[in-house]
Amino acid sequence: MTTCCWFTGKHWNGFIREGVNFYVDRLKPILPVQIDFLKEGGSGPDALQRESEQILKRLQPGDMVILLDEAGKSMDSRGFATYLDNWRQRSPKRLIFILGGAYGFSQDIRDRAAGLLSLSPMTFNHQLARIVFLEQLYRGMTILNGHPYHHD
Repeated sequence: MTTCCWFTGKHWNGFIREGVNFYVDRLKPILPVQIDFLKEGGSGPDALQRESEQILKRLQPGDMVILLDEAGKSMDSRGFATYLDNWRQRSPKRLIFILGGAYGFSQDIRDRAAGLLSLSPMTFNHQLARIVFLEQLYRGMTILNGHPYHHD
């Protein structure tokens, strides 16, 4: 199984790029992860549709898609580890976490998703949300592997 993170937009700030790279490097030994940056849909009424078409074109049959969305399920780190393990046990070809653009996700993408996950009831900009998610992915994997990174 491949674990993918699809992030809309670019690394516009050095510390964001460094944070993403930091957690990807930490994840590599315990969960190979593929990070892909999707082009923003731009602005205007068709922006969401352009982003949605881009995502749908990349999806393959058998992909399990989890949207990182403010309307998603909220959980603590141990709950996320269990959630992650449940998805991994289903052995999809690819488990794909998608962080959309500023306009969120179209109904087509929501219909294709197997789950919605909220990072927090607070709002983060999309670049910072990348780092928050990757840290939680790392934390979840260390919990599943019995690594002492997480403290209750």
